[in-house]
Amino acid sequence: MSPEGFLEDVLAAPARLQSVLDAYAGASSPLAALPTAGVQRVLFLGMGSSRFAALVAATHLRARGLDAYAELASTGLPTPPRPDTLVVGISASGSTPETVEALARHRGAGPTIALTNRSGSPIEDAADLTLPLLAGEEAGGVACVSFQATLAVLLLLCGRLAGAPSEADLRPAVEAAAALRESRSAWLAELVELVRPAHTLYVIAPEERISSALQSALMLREGPRIAAAATETGDWLHVDVYLSKHPGYTALLLTGSRFDPAVLEWARKRRSTIVAVGGAVDGAALHIPFPHADSGLVATLVETGVAELLAAELWLAQPR
Repeated sequence: MSPEGFLEDVLAAPARLQSVLDAYAGASSPLAALPTAGVQRVLFLGMGSSRFAALVAATHLRARGLDAYAELASTGLPTPPRPDTLVVGISASGSTPETVEALARHRGAGPTIALTNRSGSPIEDAADLTLPLLAGEEAGGVACVSFQATLAVLLLLCGRLAGAPSEADLRPAVEAAAALRESRSAWLAELVELVRPAHTLYVIAPEERISSALQSALMLREGPRIAAAATETGDWLHVDVYLSKHPGYTALLLTGSRFDPAVLEWARKRRSTIVAVGGAVDGAALHIPFPHADSGLVATLVETGVAELLAAELWLAQPR
């Protein structure tokens, strides 16, 4: 793992996202071969950030009336195979043992799909169709651009199954991701100073974008190895509000939930530090904007860039 390589990957994310969207556009899209006949249920399997992305895809499908679930591949009580279930195994490396084993359990019972960044990897042996992530090599050894690619491909898969979203819906994320990185000199140094005193950095996001909170916290743990945790905005008022009573509570608020103002109300009462990412929220200590932040699809693909840039900055500053 390399902090320099990680920063290189994070800065390359907009161009790599554009490449993925280009590859999945039009009649030659790998999704053209997606088996859909007789599918009544969709099951996503994965570990770590692969499962984070699957949570969002499952939410989008359920919101459009399809039965869809995201399951940890390591569960001891797995969903049983069924002929009417499309099973999607997600592993950027293509060799995650739990995911390969879980997908193989469904092979032959119903259609199976592999999402991977490695051609010829073991997960393909358990799949009827492989959807390549096309994220390229990750020089830092951390799954950041492959996570972005996983989200993009899964959202496009949702579009094939449920009619939305489309590749055109995701295109503005390329511009937004580039703009976020180009603007970092205006906010990154201040963000570092705000979070430096925190014992734990929390990341808060709406349920429909919970992958962003989970991935952001993971980037902070995996790179600079600092304590970080994720929570859902509405649920924060029931489970994490208690933590804000401790002096120095600090959180990144990935905005867009109707519960954002309530989080800020508690933060003001308890002198907590809240950094708003995306939309502006009254009372935030810092606002980090990016274009098209009012689009949940764009935010899903872009907002983790804040934690990634922060993680790279903190990681590079550590003695080695």
